[in-house]
Amino acid sequence: MHATREAADGRLALLKKEIEERRDDLVELTRDLLRIPTLNPPGENYRDICEFLGRRLGARGFEIKLLRAEGTPGDSERYPRWNVIARKEGRGPGPCIHFNSHIDVVETGAGWTFDPFGGEVSDGKIYGRGACDMKGGLAASIIAAEAYIAAFPDFPGAIEISGTADEETGGFGGVAWLAEQGYFSPERVQHVIIPEPLNKDRICLGHRGVWWGEITTHGHIAHGSMPFLGDCAVRHMGAVLGEMEKSLFPTLAARRTDMPIVPEGARQSTMNINSFHGGQAEPEEGFTGFPSACVPDSARMIIDRRYLVEEKGDEVRAEIVDLLEKVRSERDNFRYDLKELWHTPPTVTSKDAPVVSAVERGIRQVLACEPVHVLSPGTYDQKHIDRIGRLKDCIAYGPGILDLAHQPDEYVGIDDMVDSAVVMALAIDDLLHRAQ
Repeated sequence: MHATREAADGRLALLKKEIEERRDDLVELTRDLLRIPTLNPPGENYRDICEFLGRRLGARGFEIKLLRAEGTPGDSERYPRWNVIARKEGRGPGPCIHFNSHIDVVETGAGWTFDPFGGEVSDGKIYGRGACDMKGGLAASIIAAEAYIAAFPDFPGAIEISGTADEETGGFGGVAWLAEQGYFSPERVQHVIIPEPLNKDRICLGHRGVWWGEITTHGHIAHGSMPFLGDCAVRHMGAVLGEMEKSLFPTLAARRTDMPIVPEGARQSTMNINSFHGGQAEPEEGFTGFPSACVPDSARMIIDRRYLVEEKGDEVRAEIVDLLEKVRSERDNFRYDLKELWHTPPTVTSKDAPVVSAVERGIRQVLACEPVHVLSPGTYDQKHIDRIGRLKDCIAYGPGILDLAHQPDEYVGIDDMVDSAVVMALAIDDLLHRAQ
């Protein structure tokens, strides 16, 4: 650690100056990132944004790797899963600090008053899909790293920045694949900060568990004018929904945790019905005809179950099986299939971890307030760094207001990005010199 308070204050002042001088660059970088529409699904323009990041960081002395996660879910020749890792080696031995941001954004949805991909600036905010979640955080981490290197070119260790695919759909074509290839091994990387939008005075230690499942109910096709000759799979699924409303949702709402999950509503177990499909497929866009008269012989529902550290993953699945079996016991000809799509247990980093204490100190110095420890209601790529990469010193910290994620008129505050960039730069300084 640095020898005196005076020296520490001097380093803080220098980093603040370097980052403030880059304020306009930070704004333009964020706008440029927002103008690349990296919608997922299906996974558009991943290579474009990776090459953009590679050009920028390569011009500043970073070694660049563009890596395609071939064969992962969603990867195809039309929508290849590209990732970028930029690494800047210091001038002596030391740890590697890695900033990981996902490059994908969700669909825009309705209700926007700003162009979702315009990167418009208004009243100190930058608007666009992904501004908050999490291209503003990506831009802030880049500025933090560049400012730190400019201020202290003789730094030890290494600084890495990655832009990775598919976090919004599980991260399997991004961080999960990179972790499998060894890019997040503790021998290669020692500290990870993920600039997800959890508010600039908060340190996110981890997240709830998630279990995704697909339920299919089966029936028998028949003419719609004689439904008694068929068996309606949608009605069978309706019985499943009815039992969920009657017994499962109230049970989940009654389960509470002491985990500091934000917002408050996520301190209970939850389940979202992600999608429901029954009967004939939706017609192609522009088709003006009518559906045929058929009794649907199948229905499919995707469920997204989020669970607490007090619950167990096998019990989460068993709860769904028990519900389906109850419906079967009460309903003639009820047949179903249940498939697990993916599952990740809760992930929580220790409050005593080095990266936590480094960011705590940065928040105190920059914001003059006590940092707040939280957990995320939804998973993010920390799960793969922890369980596949075996790297425990990982948190989420970044600008942006959590409640704005996936909303219309999503934005990130410019002052928040500047403040978070200074906190990140101070965390780099702390972690690189911790052992000295």
